[in-house]
Amino acid sequence: MQELKDKSLTDSWSKKMIIPIRCFSCGKPIAHLWESFKSRTDKGEDPKKVLDDLNLERYCCRIMLLGHVDLTETVTKFKKF
Repeated sequence: MQELKDKSLTDSWSKKMIIPIRCFSCGKPIAHLWESFKSRTDKGEDPKKVLDDLNLERYCCRIMLLGHVDLTETVTKFKKF
């Protein structure tokens, strides 16, 4: 039973992303763009075209999405206090 409970916690965490709400450099809100960026690039679209369509013109904002690494699966392996 505990194994099933741990699996459901892992599944719920894997659906959440730890993307910054705002760009670290300029402060523009970018978190709301992550879902569409991720889904479109997973389908095979060119990341440059997707970022252009999302109106991300500044290189600092673009790198926030391009350089994001999902570490939620790694983090969920550690014990919570």
